[in-house]
Amino acid sequence: MVPAWLVAAAVGAVVITLHQAHDRLLRGLTHHSASQWAEYVSRNVPDIDLLFDGEPPSVLAQEHFSGLRRAGDIVRFDIFSSDGRLRLRSESLSGLDAHEIGSTDGLAAAVAASGMARSGMLQRVGAGTPGPRGFAYVPVRLSGQIAGVARVEVDHKVVAALVRRAFATVALSIGALMSLLFLAAWVARRRHRRQQVMVDERVRFLAHHDPLTGACNRASFQDALTGACSRLGADSRGALAVLCIDLDHFKEVNDRHGHAAGDAVLRQVTQRLSSLVRSGDIVARLGGDEFAILQTGVTRPDDVEALASRVTNALAEPYDVSGYRLGGGASVGAAVHGVDGFAAETLMNRADAALYAAKAKGRNAYAFFDPALDGKRERQRRLTQDLRTALEQGGLSMDFQPVFDVDGQTMLGYEALARWRHPVLGLISPVEFVPLAEANGLIVPLGNWALGEACQAAAGWPCGLSVAVNFSAAQFRHGEAMLTHLRDVLHRTGLAPERLEIEITESVLMVDTDNALMCLNGMHDLGVRVALDDFGTGFSSLAYLWRFPFDKVKIDRSFTHLLGADEKVSLIVKSIVSLAHELRIRVNAEGIETQQQMAMLAAYGCDELQGFLLGRPGAVDLPGLAGRRMTTAATAARANFTPLDSQAVSL
Repeated sequence: MVPAWLVAAAVGAVVITLHQAHDRLLRGLTHHSASQWAEYVSRNVPDIDLLFDGEPPSVLAQEHFSGLRRAGDIVRFDIFSSDGRLRLRSESLSGLDAHEIGSTDGLAAAVAASGMARSGMLQRVGAGTPGPRGFAYVPVRLSGQIAGVARVEVDHKVVAALVRRAFATVALSIGALMSLLFLAAWVARRRHRRQQVMVDERVRFLAHHDPLTGACNRASFQDALTGACSRLGADSRGALAVLCIDLDHFKEVNDRHGHAAGDAVLRQVTQRLSSLVRSGDIVARLGGDEFAILQTGVTRPDDVEALASRVTNALAEPYDVSGYRLGGGASVGAAVHGVDGFAAETLMNRADAALYAAKAKGRNAYAFFDPALDGKRERQRRLTQDLRTALEQGGLSMDFQPVFDVDGQTMLGYEALARWRHPVLGLISPVEFVPLAEANGLIVPLGNWALGEACQAAAGWPCGLSVAVNFSAAQFRHGEAMLTHLRDVLHRTGLAPERLEIEITESVLMVDTDNALMCLNGMHDLGVRVALDDFGTGFSSLAYLWRFPFDKVKIDRSFTHLLGADEKVSLIVKSIVSLAHELRIRVNAEGIETQQQMAMLAAYGCDELQGFLLGRPGAVDLPGLAGRRMTTAATAARANFTPLDSQAVSL
């Protein structure tokens, strides 16, 4: 009979050997998975260099990291800079908590300094979390240099389960234990190989596809287009086409319903586009709400037009997201190989130019490239750069258009209007440079400049005069920051808040109603007045009159010009004045050009007038104001209205 101590020793030896083999296996698997993951991050995650430099993760980087949380057996990861400072956690991709900012990890710094990865096993993962996990600190290299370190945790619950079953068998016999040990090792290794194949396939897929939608990414689309153009050569015409697609008003989906709804729409867009193309065609998501199609087998322009038409029709259908039907729509620009260019970069640029032309049609439309678009787009590009320079170097100026009481003699104040005199092209109309500012992220600095200039000028006018400044929807998206800036400008210039009037359009109210209401109430709390501009041109202006705290509405000049020529317009204007007065809201009419218009508006009870008949925009003549009768808007309001009672407020 075998002595008990010998059995115990044999079992102990087997157990020790099993533990050592198990630990080596998991360490090797951890090191391999973490190294592969770090290599993919360095090659494919956008803006990773900015993250290591301390910048917050970009939206594209967040999308890629979100997909990497589900890559094989990776369950958690942290990103450190080369000095060991924490830059990103997988649990909070959009940004670190306040207590995490600036935290350091000595082991991460040591790995970055030595260039040697380190791995180990977590002894206790947490309550309710199955299986052991391995961890590894691996350096991340950019352009051959160590830019940072990734700490990656790998879940080994499958392998651990196999080993636990092997431990249970030890109690039966040493022989069975040894057999199961070899069997478990063989199965674990086989499982590991299968898992590694899956990880490798996932990494290869992510290298060429968008992690959110599964469509090809920008890099793989560009490679496919370049290869297709090279195979066709410079003599082949019309064998392929590029269609650039941009979703209409997609930002409103994110603002109103959240990014989860936006992601669901993007996935549905990809499914619809994939169902429209033929074998050999490629659908790609270039980023954000931008998509593209590489259409092959094109024999005539009608083929491209037919696909563009199908795309606009398919994407115009509503999207079903969590029980809501969200409106659709897309603009499409197309460029044909051999007709609009031969090189991949040329085709992409010209399809993109055609896309802008489609948007100019009113959106939910398609357009082909027109050579005239190149000149227009180049002008827009140069004007955008020159506008940025003008904002930085003081190249803009401000004109002021006078606002009068309905008598046409008593001056109430001025409306501030931005002007840009280009050093080469001369005076650039606001109709051109304001949309450029909105499209290129310059509208907020432009609006902030206009506010400061207007308040500074008005502070030097007689106390009875007010100034009106236009605010954009983009400024309202900043909420508290906008109100803080408004408060600072009033304090810096010394302008009394009641002398400032902020003019907004209906678009401000449509994007984020709750935020707009918060901002308007905040302006009133400061003592600033608010006017609804271009009244009557929106589809729901009447509904806004009782939902938002307006002090004034401005009748759009399109109505003023038709006074006396169209009885229906006269009836509408009269009704607007009557309705506004019932709500204790003042009424301003723009675009006064004739005595007849002024007389009719006076008869209807309009409160304020402005237009070329009374005064054109220009500089304020301070000495000339001495001969004008002036009053404050507050005085004019008291002359026309009684204070609101509690019943009116509740309505």
